[in-house]
Amino acid sequence: MNSDIVSIVHRAIGSDFHRLHPKIQEQYGISSQSKAAYVGAGVMEDVWHGRWYVIPFLYLGSLRRILFPETGINIPFEIRNYAYVDRFGRETVTWKRSFSFPTRRREFDEFFVYSESRSTPILYAGTHQHLSVDLHFAVEKDGSLIVTTGKQRLFVGPFTIPFPRFFSGEAWVRESYNDDLAHFNVEVSIANTVWGKILGYQGSFDLKRISCSADEIPAGTIPIRENRRE
Repeated sequence: MNSDIVSIVHRAIGSDFHRLHPKIQEQYGISSQSKAAYVGAGVMEDVWHGRWYVIPFLYLGSLRRILFPETGINIPFEIRNYAYVDRFGRETVTWKRSFSFPTRRREFDEFFVYSESRSTPILYAGTHQHLSVDLHFAVEKDGSLIVTTGKQRLFVGPFTIPFPRFFSGEAWVRESYNDDLAHFNVEVSIANTVWGKILGYQGSFDLKRISCSADEIPAGTIPIRENRRE
């Protein structure tokens, strides 16, 4: 193992990484050198979306596994974090989440890398990486991890378009670990400064580390198209 390789989150927050709860450090400490993945399952107690006028955008986002329009209570949930090197040589970690609604299963695909040009982690959303988003990480006193989003860019053909705040969703994520119940808790909220709430969920899940080299990552995990532009 190359001792110089550190995880994307560790690189982003530096020495504060060690203030995270040990279980969260484990989850976000993986890199391509770890030859491991974290997979888990749980229940989202509440999955919601905003007012009626955001629904068409949620359906549109579902075509590329970026958003989804369903809501519900106590929805079965799965999470999969795989680490690998993409075809451009960048350390990459997946945030793949699945929600089993009564009518259908929805997947939420995100991939994050550390952008050398932007000096920050960025997230690519969806199966074709049409959208990239700057990520900001912070640690709370109880060891929880807070993730918020910054500037966003839309890739249309050869064009890179800064996504205007009028249309973009700003995400807030809090992940914590409950020692008494031995599970992870997660809260996610996506909102727009003009249109209000867009999408969110909260609940809990268990997580386990499995052995997983690059050639063992399941089919369908890697995005259909990887994007060099950041």
